[in-house]
Amino acid sequence: MTLRISIGEDSLIVREGVTRLVSSAPDLEVVASCANYDELMASVEREHPDVVLTDIRMPPTWTDEGIRLATALRESHPGVGVVVLSQYSDPAYVLALFELGSDRRAYLLKERLRDRAALSSAIRSVAAGGSTVDPKVVEVLVSARLRDANSPLAELTSREREVLAEIAAGKSNTAIADSLFLTKRAVEKHINSIFLKFDLGTDADVSRRVKAALMFLAAVDTQPGLPAQPR
Repeated sequence: MTLRISIGEDSLIVREGVTRLVSSAPDLEVVASCANYDELMASVEREHPDVVLTDIRMPPTWTDEGIRLATALRESHPGVGVVVLSQYSDPAYVLALFELGSDRRAYLLKERLRDRAALSSAIRSVAAGGSTVDPKVVEVLVSARLRDANSPLAELTSREREVLAEIAAGKSNTAIADSLFLTKRAVEKHINSIFLKFDLGTDADVSRRVKAALMFLAAVDTQPGLPAQPR
């Protein structure tokens, strides 16, 4: 099955580069290449893409167009996946993207564009209903929480911290087990322990648990600062 992709990026050079990168995968087809928010939204109506790959900041305001587009599509086109590309590791942007759920949403740093496999994997994941968060963003979240002396993160074992990072990145129990060379049963025990310590419950739904993990790691400040100037 070939996935149809609409791309939104105001820089022509970056847009063309991303288009070539995505098109090089045999199962991915770029059906629209757009320079601003309005063009990208129009392409969704016209081309009916499976996934939208968008810069986080584009005209007309260069603030949070990618986040707003993802929010709008959640209601108007719930079956469309969205991969947001950003140069910002601020966790508040991730929380804003996942505010209405993490299913069919991914947040990648622009430096990930050098890794075709990571980008293609994120596109396929959101098309299938999954979720992806850039590992470097998760590292920022964990590091910030570890600096808080009163954080429950201090109560976690090193293995539990590794599992938590995998949860926040949107991985299933099976994927976590494969990544950390654990049995699925061991992963389930670690997750139950983590969520018990955080008083988050043990919801098996991937979307909910990713959001719960990110909300916890980002603490109480969930409003991104959005300076309104071009990059």
